[in-house]
Amino acid sequence: MSKVQPWWIQTNNNTIGTVCKPLSDHIRESEDNHQITEEAEHPNLVWLRADHSTPIWRSRLGSKMELLLSLLCILCLVSPVLGQDMPYEEYMAQIQACPKECRCPPNFPRAVYCDNKGLKSMPKIPPHTWYLYLQNNLIEVLSADSLSNATQLRWLNINRNNITDAGVEKGALSAMPHLVHLYMDDNLLSSVPSPLPASLEHLRLSRNRISKIPAGVFNGLDKLHLLDLQGNKLMDDDVTEVSLKGLNNLVQINLAKNQLSSMPLGLPSTTTQLFLDGNNIEKIPAGYFKGLPKVAFLRLNHNKLGSGGVPKNVFNVSSILDLQLSHNQLTEVPLIPTGLEHLHLDHNRIESVSGSNVCPVDVEAVDDSVNESMPRLRYLRLDGNAIKPPIPRDVILCFRLLRSIVI
Repeated sequence: MSKVQPWWIQTNNNTIGTVCKPLSDHIRESEDNHQITEEAEHPNLVWLRADHSTPIWRSRLGSKMELLLSLLCILCLVSPVLGQDMPYEEYMAQIQACPKECRCPPNFPRAVYCDNKGLKSMPKIPPHTWYLYLQNNLIEVLSADSLSNATQLRWLNINRNNITDAGVEKGALSAMPHLVHLYMDDNLLSSVPSPLPASLEHLRLSRNRISKIPAGVFNGLDKLHLLDLQGNKLMDDDVTEVSLKGLNNLVQINLAKNQLSSMPLGLPSTTTQLFLDGNNIEKIPAGYFKGLPKVAFLRLNHNKLGSGGVPKNVFNVSSILDLQLSHNQLTEVPLIPTGLEHLHLDHNRIESVSGSNVCPVDVEAVDDSVNESMPRLRYLRLDGNAIKPPIPRDVILCFRLLRSIVI
């Protein structure tokens, strides 16, 4: 008799893998002075097939040996499932329902990969899917029917498709009460889709054609931390307190590469990271950041800011750690707040820098002791200006923690 082969389970076009090997290759047991070696020496051993077409395996081995082998086979069966914290019945149902156009890895059964398939429509998604990848296709409709069973979905990536506003079917998004991450970058949307699941934490809509944020679209989205709207067609009247209402816990908002000519109004007071690169902003209102007491990372690169549009103390906010003003039209270095650690001023029109003008404290009062009043600046970038080295001594004396200056 030929050597017994590993036991494979097959379901439609998906192979789960080796569930149980012939243990005669690994176990040597002495019972009643008989040595167990190869299966060829024990033709009484019959193996179970996955299609249930043969009876469960029987052996004339002793009862203890039979129990041991049974337990080990069961462990082989459930080990990949236990790793996913997924009941075996759900595991089998998920694998069997995998769309033929997609890939459902046996060792990651809650994920369904349908990306880069040239799909023009969405397949029916299995019921126990948590992670769904549909990016890089030709899909035009976010289908409510295709997602009707995917009520457990946590992560939906449908970037780089052809979805329009009309292509977002009614109820397609709101029917997923556990959805945390929604990625719809690089589609054809002209408005923020609605209604959105209240469970959302990350919403990415960059590089669409969005020119409208409907009033109330974010109501109830108390868990949303990240909103990415870069690369759209938003103007000043589109980003207002009314349109952003409901974002009570937002941490990061990206409005870069839109058509803003002034600083956006109505941003949530919880905002920590604000990205406004690549707009047409010419000035910052005095006291603008009083309404953003937690802002730590501020990017205004590639705008039209001149020194006349930047009030002297406008950045004097204790929370700001990283300030980027590269590629603007500044002729002076703004007053540097005490807590600021990184400042990017490259590619402006600055001709000189003076410690007496930019130091947030009296230069003469700065000593070598590290205390709360000592300026924290560690990185300063000034290249692409008309500044010629060396850096004035009073600048060095003010910023004792400075480790890198780029001129």
